[in-house]
Amino acid sequence: MNLEDPEKKSMVVIGDDEDFIRFEITRWGLTTAARERKHFGQGRHGDVKGGKRNSTTFNVLDYGAKGDGKADDTKAFQATWAAACKAEESTMVVPSDSVFLVKPISFAGPNCTSNILFQLDGMIIAPTGSKAWGKGTLNWIEFTKLKGITIRGNGIIDGQGSVWWKNSNVRYSDVSINGELKGKMPSTKPTALRFYGSSDVTVTGITIQNSPQTHLKFDACTDVQVFDVNITSPGNSTNTDGIHLQNSQDVVISNTDLACGDDCVSIQTGSSNIYIHDVTCGPGHGISIGGLGKDKTKAYVSNISVRNVTMHNTMTGVRIKTWQGGSGSVRGITFSDIRVSEVQTPIMIDQYYCDRKGCKNQTSAVSISDISYENIRGTYTVEPVHLACSDSKPCTGLSLSDIELTPQGKSTDPFCWKAYGEIKPPTIPPINCLQETKTPKSGGNSNSTSG
Repeated sequence: MNLEDPEKKSMVVIGDDEDFIRFEITRWGLTTAARERKHFGQGRHGDVKGGKRNSTTFNVLDYGAKGDGKADDTKAFQATWAAACKAEESTMVVPSDSVFLVKPISFAGPNCTSNILFQLDGMIIAPTGSKAWGKGTLNWIEFTKLKGITIRGNGIIDGQGSVWWKNSNVRYSDVSINGELKGKMPSTKPTALRFYGSSDVTVTGITIQNSPQTHLKFDACTDVQVFDVNITSPGNSTNTDGIHLQNSQDVVISNTDLACGDDCVSIQTGSSNIYIHDVTCGPGHGISIGGLGKDKTKAYVSNISVRNVTMHNTMTGVRIKTWQGGSGSVRGITFSDIRVSEVQTPIMIDQYYCDRKGCKNQTSAVSISDISYENIRGTYTVEPVHLACSDSKPCTGLSLSDIELTPQGKSTDPFCWKAYGEIKPPTIPPINCLQETKTPKSGGNSNSTSG
């Protein structure tokens, strides 16, 4: 398959697929096979953490990297990747007790061997001077068109995003490990770590922090595993999504802590068979599907399961957001066993989403159906439930059961507009605004605001 990357920019690669256990996701009447790898211990690669080399281990220090946080180690990373790319089941090692300054870099296939392991135990930091970024790039570190790529270890990827975040009140005593700022940063803010057009992808053990924008992105990827990962940036760092999924299928995110300035997880068009469980979120904007349908585009998202999630001090809990004027569908979504604490609006559907001024009312809409909310409990600060659906394409097949949301302060009633489905009582508070008609008629007006 020839994939053309819509975010392709000039920017240098890494992993191994160890023994795995297979498990099945059998929701929605289908079976999705996904890999849950066991990436601990020595495996087939010997002692990579100790920096020892064997025929398939390539350490960046052996290719000229300084690891002092000041020297530019980009070329050393490129050279290490070039060697690892050609070897069977190779391991590229970024050793502990070192800080590596790396400029925008792409670790690219498709001519690399399969099952490369990127062993990250040290720290990789982004440059804070404007010269390193030129006119701007969409990604800082990216892996493209690879099969069987794994990033694991105890290391840190630090985007040093404080120099990028605009219109925020974030204060820092240190703006850079590397030195003083020089020049104004470009307006395009990069994603810290992106995977594109790859399959059998695993990210585990590492920390990604202070990204200029999204921390971890998967675009056009299949069979993805993210577990035991820590993602963190201040709650008022703008547009810093934790994990962003787009055009990706068969993704499992588990046992991961997310704290950021935007959506903890953002699920965009083309995503299906996504399973998120045992995740913490906060601060941030919650776990969101969308916004979908922007600028009259088609969007399709299906077969999403989110369960055993804990959220604290987030803007929303579980949210679906679509723009007016779009088309397509969101269906087969389950949110279950969600615990919220001081969340503004724990349950939200917003088909009037708008994050800018001057959004016009439009008839077309992304349809929303077959959405289940089960066992969602905790406290809210603004509104317990907000279901603002389209006049022309009302939400259908909504199901709410075992809901217990109590106010942290003033109590407010749930809000529904053109929302149809069933309530399985009791719910706290009562959600009497949900309509039971299964075949709703279009019509009416809405003055709903965006969430």
